Amino acid sequence: MNYSTYSRRLCSSARFLDELLPALQSVIQRGIVMETADYLDQLLQKYSGTFDIFKPYVIHGKEYPAYGYFFSHTEKYVLVREANMWSADSYEHILFIRAQELGQPLIDEAYALVKDYMEPVLVRRGEALPAPGHMYSYLTISLIVEKPLSRQMRKAVKRFRFEKGYRFNVRGFSQAHIVCATMEDERVYTNYVGRKAAKLYHDNFRKTE
Repeated sequence: MNYSTYSRRLCSSARFLDELLPALQSVIQRGIVMETADYLDQLLQKYSGTFDIFKPYVIHGKEYPAYGYFFSHTEKYVLVREANMWSADSYEHILFIRAQELGQPLIDEAYALVKDYMEPVLVRRGEALPAPGHMYSYLTISLIVEKPLSRQMRKAVKRFRFEKGYRFNVRGFSQAHIVCATMEDERVYTNYVGRKAAKLYHDNFRKTE
């Protein structure tokens, strides 16, 4: 093989690789997205045992993959049900979000969703206070992202905080939880008050393998 022929074949191979690379990247990307979708589907199946799941869920014109609602009523009475001593209602609202990566804009969006929508609309329903008997409402942001978190974002998740009491907590309180599962490295991050959910999200990786 002379040099000219070798050079032409080499150029042809380089052009072939240039054309093949975007296609391979697209296939890999679709695989990651599907894995993210599968993870979320499996997670929603687990939550559906105790939560009402609505999907998709639209807030101010933006569509999110799903929203979960949990309600529990507890009461104590003496001898007969009519002699009620006290009752308490517990709630949890979960908004599920999928993203390629977690950056500060998504953290800011999550905080705004908690502060400007979940607490006033889902907890207080536009009123000054939650309904009588309200004990607590957990406002959970569930983030399912493809890429590993940067050190800055790990800190942002850990420091994520929102709490609001009603009449010095006599009418209960609302508290924000955040959970973030990353697909590529299979890690789970939470803020302190949301830490109990970490096991569920860790276990969900094993279920989707």
